[in-house]
Amino acid sequence: MKRSRLAIVIVAVLVVGFVVYGFAIRAHRLSALEDLAQDQSVTPVELITAQPGSPTRSLSLPGTVRAWYEAPIFAQVSGYVTSWNEDYGANVKAGQLLATIDTPGLDADFAGAKARLRVAETRYRLAQTTAARWQALAGGPAVSKQEVDVQVAGAEAAEADVEAAEQDVARYAALHAFKRVVAPFDGVVTARLTDVGSYVNAGGGDASARNGSTELFSVADVHKLRVFVNVPQDYAAGLGEGPSATIHLPSQPGRNIEAKFLTTARAFSSNTRTAVTELTVENPGHTLWPGTYVDVVFQVPTDPAIPTVPEQALMFRAAGSQVAVVDAQNHIHLRSVTLGQNLGQLVQVTAGVSAGDKLVNNPAAGLLEGQLVRPVTPVPGYTAAPPNPEPAPSRQDGHAGTP
Repeated sequence: MKRSRLAIVIVAVLVVGFVVYGFAIRAHRLSALEDLAQDQSVTPVELITAQPGSPTRSLSLPGTVRAWYEAPIFAQVSGYVTSWNEDYGANVKAGQLLATIDTPGLDADFAGAKARLRVAETRYRLAQTTAARWQALAGGPAVSKQEVDVQVAGAEAAEADVEAAEQDVARYAALHAFKRVVAPFDGVVTARLTDVGSYVNAGGGDASARNGSTELFSVADVHKLRVFVNVPQDYAAGLGEGPSATIHLPSQPGRNIEAKFLTTARAFSSNTRTAVTELTVENPGHTLWPGTYVDVVFQVPTDPAIPTVPEQALMFRAAGSQVAVVDAQNHIHLRSVTLGQNLGQLVQVTAGVSAGDKLVNNPAAGLLEGQLVRPVTPVPGYTAAPPNPEPAPSRQDGHAGTP
């Protein structure tokens, strides 16, 4: 009996122990589940810090290289090209012969003008002699003063005819000189648009000419070059100080060419809201060619007192641009911000954020005011907001609007 009772007691104790153990395990698991649910109910967020701005930043804009001087050369006389002396890429000096034009009609007119000058000179000499004889007879009863005055006036008119004929000859002589097409300055022949036997019309460069004259040559002075850039309106304030610039050629990576600020148009295009800005570049080896596309990188001054935040920290809602600021108790506070210049990966915030504020990186659209969040460590190499971000060069296309 005693053994059976002892067995019953042992069994009862084991059953109670198992029951108590089961309740303990369940309570522990329920507590763990509650802790997990509580932990998962708090949104994890990555935090970044609003940084003070840099005193300068890089601004990259497209530019076009132009020659220091570039002149299209037109024919000033009509005729046939008998020869051309220089081709594309030739280095020429001022006054060097480029082509010769045969002008039979002009030659005939020139010869006629010379003949008319000789006739006028002969008539003038005769008029002078006649006037002198009449003046010698003046005062006598056979010659009236009126007749003497008429002969003197005739001599003066003949002199004027000589002057007119001389001017006519000089005009034809000037045109005759244009039979030789010459380079206007030292440079490089960048275009030859004529050939032997081509007929050319006079009047090139004359706005009143309507006879369809065409360009014969183009000569460019490339010892020094001009670089033209369309600078957006937002950066006009920095142009007055003559910012430094570096030119990069896409075809020659790693090559940097220093450029000097020359001038700006001091007016914006109504279509693009950009100002034409001119830089100069030395070109001693003629390695840069006119018409080259380049990237022009300016060092533009900025206000370091204006904080900057990464673009991914911004939220765009019905209330406007906002950021999610996290306080010391890890609660969210939504702040409306006023944005300044876009610096590439960073954006200036002129109002609403102070340097040092903790912000949510890549905030979710469902974040609410006062919501509790849990800061987490960002994955290395993923976050785009380093502790002290350096503004990357901003690539602009030269058009208006927010850069």
